[in-house]
Amino acid sequence: MFVSDNELGRPRVGLAVSRKLGNAVVRNRIKRRLRELVRPLVTRAKGGRDVVIVARARASDAEFARLRQEIEMLWAKSWGQ
Repeated sequence: MFVSDNELGRPRVGLAVSRKLGNAVVRNRIKRRLRELVRPLVTRAKGGRDVVIVARARASDAEFARLRQEIEMLWAKSWGQ
């Protein structure tokens, strides 16, 4: 996860999923899962930051609960919560 301040006053999130992780079906599944996990975090976030989440190979077969735990931990660390 990469984080940078922005001047918009609201968060923006981008997802990077490499072709190395699988075909389009696998990559889209990873992106859908990550978007679903980030959605509630963005609505609670205050201030403007740009966040880029880079998916790793383990994301393709990780359990949803494990992904949630990792994303929430990284999000809290990057937003200083």
